[in-house]
Amino acid sequence: MAKTKDSGPPVCPGCKIPQDKAAIAQALKTCPSCGHHYRMEPHDRIAYLADAGSFNEFLANISSLNPLDLTGYEEKLSEAEVKAMVKEAVVTGTCLIDAKPVVLALMSFDFMGGSMGSVVGEKISRALLKGAEDKLPVIIYATSGGARMQEGIFSLLQMAKTSSAAAELENAGLPLFIVLCDPTTGGVTASFAMLADVTIAEPGALIGFAGPRVIEGTIKQKLPEGFQKAEFQLKKGFVDIISPRKEQKKLISRLIDFHITNSQIGDK
Repeated sequence: MAKTKDSGPPVCPGCKIPQDKAAIAQALKTCPSCGHHYRMEPHDRIAYLADAGSFNEFLANISSLNPLDLTGYEEKLSEAEVKAMVKEAVVTGTCLIDAKPVVLALMSFDFMGGSMGSVVGEKISRALLKGAEDKLPVIIYATSGGARMQEGIFSLLQMAKTSSAAAELENAGLPLFIVLCDPTTGGVTASFAMLADVTIAEPGALIGFAGPRVIEGTIKQKLPEGFQKAEFQLKKGFVDIISPRKEQKKLISRLIDFHITNSQIGDK
C-alpha cells in the first residue's frame, strides 16, 4: 500500500488517489473510489464470510519442521508467525455461511508468501477429506507464491497429495469452491487451486504458474496486456466468475443452495 511523500493517507495502486485507511477497512480492504482489492489475511476474511461466532478452527497447532536441516529456516518460520499472526500459511476450520455448514480453508500470503510446504499441504488435504467424510462443501481461499523450496521435495509432494484429496471430495459428490486471490501462482495453481467445481477470482488477482517476466524470458515474446490477471483468465476460461469481496458470501451461499437442490434431484 503506497504512501504519499508526506506520510499522509495511502495512495491506492489502482486509481492513484489517497484513501483513508479506515474507509479501506470499512470497505473490506478495497478502495472506496475504484474498487481495487488489497490483499487480505484469513481472520479478516472469516469476519465477513462466516456467520458470527460460527468458525471453529481445526489443526491450529501443527507447525512445520525442518526436514532438510536448513540453517535459519526455524527463524524464518518464527518471523512469519509473528508477521501473519497465524502458525502456518493456511487456516482451516468449519463454519456456517448463511446457516449452511461448510469446511473453510484460507491461505495467508503474509506467511512466507503463502508458500505450500508439508504442513500447508497436510491442512488443505485434511480439510478436503473432512468435507468428504462429514458431507460438507469445501471452500478454499487460495493465495500463494508457490512451493516452499526450503522443504525441497517434501514441498513438491503436496501438489499430488492435495489433488488426491480433492478427488476424494469429488468422488463423495461434494462441491469444492475455490476463490483465487492476489496472487495465486506456482505449485498451488498447478494442483488443487484449479480443481474446483466453480472457480471464483477476486478482481485484478494475478493468477498463473510462472511470473510474466519468466515466461517472456522463456518464449522470447511480449505477453498480452493484462496477461494472468483475473479478467484475462475469465476470458480464456480458466476462471468461472469474478466476484468482488462484498458479494462473495452471497455468491457462495447461492452456489451451495444450487448444489443441494441438484443433489436432491439427482437422488430422485
